[in-house]
Amino acid sequence: MKLSEKSVVVTGGASGLGAATARRAAAGGARVVIVDLQDNQGDALAIELNGAYVHADVTNEAELQVAMDTASEMAPLFGLVNCAGIAPPSRTLNREGLPHDLGLFQKVIEINLIGTFNAIRLAAAAMAKNEPQEANERGAIVNTASVAAYDGQVGQAAYSASKGGIVGMTLPIARDLSAVGIRVNTIAPGIIDTPLLAGLPEPARQSLAEQVLHPKRLGMPSEYAELAWLLLSHSYMNGESIRMDGGIRMAPK
Repeated sequence: MKLSEKSVVVTGGASGLGAATARRAAAGGARVVIVDLQDNQGDALAIELNGAYVHADVTNEAELQVAMDTASEMAPLFGLVNCAGIAPPSRTLNREGLPHDLGLFQKVIEINLIGTFNAIRLAAAAMAKNEPQEANERGAIVNTASVAAYDGQVGQAAYSASKGGIVGMTLPIARDLSAVGIRVNTIAPGIIDTPLLAGLPEPARQSLAEQVLHPKRLGMPSEYAELAWLLLSHSYMNGESIRMDGGIRMAPK
């Protein structure tokens, strides 16, 4: 699928995986709309890429609709990459025997899972109006899960549930949207060297790298971005959830 001079929306696009994906999409000739809550970083990246930045909470229908409308005004919306998410740790019972805060669990599900679905449904509505390319293609969507969807660690009940939900809904949404020519795939990254890990001491970073089967290093956001771009553009990739993790299988903690 050709994405040159088409628009691509990237949620969580101001930093980390999202920023790398926005840069890769722009390098491929796409017009990029960055969706985030980090205004300074989002504005700067939009200027760098000659794109647009929209301040939007992925759980807010009205705000996210502005992002889709902005993209459609720039060029036909043919791509969506969902990178927005949070990962606060909490055990089901803590060391004092207190239960997991229910509000925190709900927040993680709302942002990671419901926010992803919110973006999917609004983008799909816009894509369905596109003039189809060859083989009836009107767009493609890439979601971000995590290896925690399969190998959730101690303290990751909420995060793993949210990411497992993304994996679980990938195929049925791909089936739903096949009627209008929209493909849907999901990437489940392993340990990626994002700003979330940048503050860790070097011995801790090295310990994480040693858990990777091969190569023994952290993944790079640019590697995620290349895979996301492939899934957007590869016309025969559909309904898949792909681990990008160097072969790691996460230990309990």
